Amino acid sequence: MSPLLKIVIYAPVTHADQIRAALANSGAGNIGNYDSCSFSTKGLGRFRGAKGTNPAIGQPEKLESVEEERIETVCPEDKIQAVLDAVLAVHPYEKPAIDLYPLLNYKYFS
Repeated sequence: MSPLLKIVIYAPVTHADQIRAALANSGAGNIGNYDSCSFSTKGLGRFRGAKGTNPAIGQPEKLESVEEERIETVCPEDKIQAVLDAVLAVHPYEKPAIDLYPLLNYKYFS
């Protein structure tokens, strides 16, 4: 079994279902005999694009607030590039916030 990573993605609520589908369809979110496993919580994301950016929401140089979801799931390390490619293909942001964490207890998930 490949070591697992925890992948955390912040996305506007309007795109959360697409991102969850991309995660599941590309090999993330499998725990034992279950697939499409994830956890989400809503929050408020804030950002300001610099001059010359092309934000999906709002305008450059203006502080924006967007209702977002934090989507968490597990991903085998050997599938991470395919999973990230799938997520980036459907995520609306120019530079999405994506965090990867090693899971020390990954054998529990097999």
